[in-house]
Amino acid sequence: MAQAVRTQLIKIGASRSVRLPKAILEQVGLEHDVDIEVRDGMVILRAAHPRAGWAEAFADIAATGDDFILDADAPSLTS
Repeated sequence: MAQAVRTQLIKIGASRSVRLPKAILEQVGLEHDVDIEVRDGMVILRAAHPRAGWAEAFADIAATGDDFILDADAPSLTS
């Protein structure tokens, strides 16, 4: 089982922050943006991958023929 580390919440305006030790950041690969989830009374942080899965989703859309322009008859803003 993983060893727990105790730290304090730091007040920043109306919010709170948590300082994460460098060793923990390196162990889980957190560098920049994170996704935060609350589940069963726990706060879960994970590295954010905002476009993960987009390529597969676009391929699925193209394969089903659902990649057409909905407003093709709309007037152009550049002409």
